[in-house]
Parts: sequence; structure tokens; C-alpha cells
Amino acid sequence: MGHRKKLKAVIGILNGLTSIIKATLSTKSNTKTHTAILRATTARNPSSPPSDDRIAAVLSLGRGSRLTACAVIEALMDRLNGTKNPSVALKCLFTIHSIIKKGSFILKDQLSFYPSFGGRNFLNMSKFRQDSDPERWELASWVRWYATVIEQNFIVSRVLGHYLNSSFSSKNSKDKEDKASALLDEDLLGELDALVEFVEVICEAPDSLHLQRNNMVYAVIRYVGEDYRVVQREISIRVVELRDRMANLTFNELTRLLSSLKRFEDCRERLRLLFVNRARNDALWELTCGTKLKIIETVREMSKLKSLVKTERTDDSGELSRLRERFGVLRQLVRFNSGGR
Repeated sequence: MGHRKKLKAVIGILNGLTSIIKATLSTKSNTKTHTAILRATTARNPSSPPSDDRIAAVLSLGRGSRLTACAVIEALMDRLNGTKNPSVALKCLFTIHSIIKKGSFILKDQLSFYPSFGGRNFLNMSKFRQDSDPERWELASWVRWYATVIEQNFIVSRVLGHYLNSSFSSKNSKDKEDKASALLDEDLLGELDALVEFVEVICEAPDSLHLQRNNMVYAVIRYVGEDYRVVQREISIRVVELRDRMANLTFNELTRLLSSLKRFEDCRERLRLLFVNRARNDALWELTCGTKLKIIETVREMSKLKSLVKTERTDDSGELSRLRERFGVLRQLVRFNSGGR
């Protein structure tokens, strides 16, 4: 078994080198693009992420024309969807994530429109499998999860109107608070729902957390952890704003907010295991718990008020029925007396 595994690894490396050599010797205009992608996603050093230099080489291609940026994304997607090697797939996804975090706007734009406007499963990794050995089988599960995280990143970015890792995220909290305060209640609740759903997707990480000893997997967790820290700040701003508006929220809006906060709290233990307390942010959890308790108290009071109003209406209805009965008897007496006369 060990000999066969080593043989497959050697074959994968040779295939990767062959592809790079072919791309280098090719006379096509997109040679530079394909070579940069192949070097960043090589099968060599399967447990190591792409080096900073190789990621920088890919990102630099996106600073040119839209045509070049399109060629970069096409080559990267072809490489991702054409490989059966989990390590190569993880390197492709890591490169895509690097484009989201550090790439030029034109490169991000091309990525978001490939091939279905950044919709769910646009990376086409949900059926990725590799059963040749236990380690590759586990790595394949990380590929599927990582692809889902990146897809959710795009979905949240569309809801918020900016990329999670864009320059807007580096602006001071006052700018973000002003933007949140200008939103309608419905829009604010929608953004919070999307952010919490992103956290839930992060929590679906494979159970084989011991693979964080693999440098490639560790680099993936680090990148996702950076996204999660940005999401924490975004959630905090919206929870504070909605808490301040609580007196004006409807019963349905309050229950929707309560549901989002409960879902977020349900993720806490899994997040602690995944990031090993690297992104604890106890203040956010205290804010979430305090706001949730305040909502529960408000909803309880609103329920009591509704019940009281219903009771009063029932009593009023009973009194009205009794008056109608008395009026009916009186009318019969008047008719009887009139007939007797």
C-alpha cells in the first residue's frame, strides 16, 4: 500500500512537471498565464500551500487587461475542475481565495461572473471524491468544504454590497456603523441572516481536524479564520444597530432576530475547536447573549399584551351578546303587548 501511494505521488509530480514544461515551450499568447497557474497549483510538495511568490505571480496578471484577467480565471477553473488530486484542488481553491482577498477588482469581477454569476456551487466541487487511500479521502472532504466556504463568501459579499476582504473592511467602525444605520430593518435583518449562514458553513468543516498538522490544510484554516474575524465585526455592528431599534421592531422581526442570534450561538463550540480560540471575541458573545435575553423579555411582554387584548375582546364580545339577548327579549315583549292592545 505504501509503495503504491509513493508511486502515485511520483506520477502526479511528473505529470505536473510535464504540464509546466509544455506550457513553457508553447508559443500561445496565454503561455505566461498557464505557467503561473500550474506553478501555483503544482502537485509537488502536496502538503505545502503555494508560496507567496507564486501567488503574487498569479495576482500580477490580473492588473492588466480584462482579457488577461479572464484568461487567468479560465485557466484556474480548468485546473480545478480537471484534477482528481485533492492537494492540487486545495491549492487551486487557495489561489482563488487569494484573489478574493488580495486580487485586483477586475480579477475579482471575472471570478464572480464565472460561470453563473457567483451562485451556489459555481466551483463545481460538491461531488469531488478521492477514494484511493484514507488520507486523500479526508483531504477530498476538505476540498468540498473549502469550495462551499468560498462560494458563501461571494454570496455574503453580494448581500453586503462589498467583498468581505475589500478596502471597505479596513475602514474605521464609524463608517460601517453609519452605513448600517441607514439601512431599513428588513435589509439589516437580511444581512445578519447571510452573515450567520456564512458562520454556519464555516462550522461544517470536516471532523478530521487533526489534518491541521498538514501545512496546506493549516493555511486554509488560517485564511478562513481571517474571513471569520471580518464576519465577527460585521455581525457585531448589525446586532448593536438592531438592539437599538428593538422598540420599533415588529413581533415577527424580533423573532427573526432571535432566531439568527440563536443560530450564531449554536456555532460557538465548533468555532472554538476549529480555530483553537484564535478568534474568541468574548465581547461579541456577551453582546449576542445580552441582546437575545432582551429580545426574549420583549417578546414575552408583547405576547402578554396580545393575550390581554384578546381576552378583553372576548369579554367585550360576551357583553355585547348579552345585550343583544336582552334587546331581543324586550323586543318580543313590545310586540306581545302591542298585539294584546
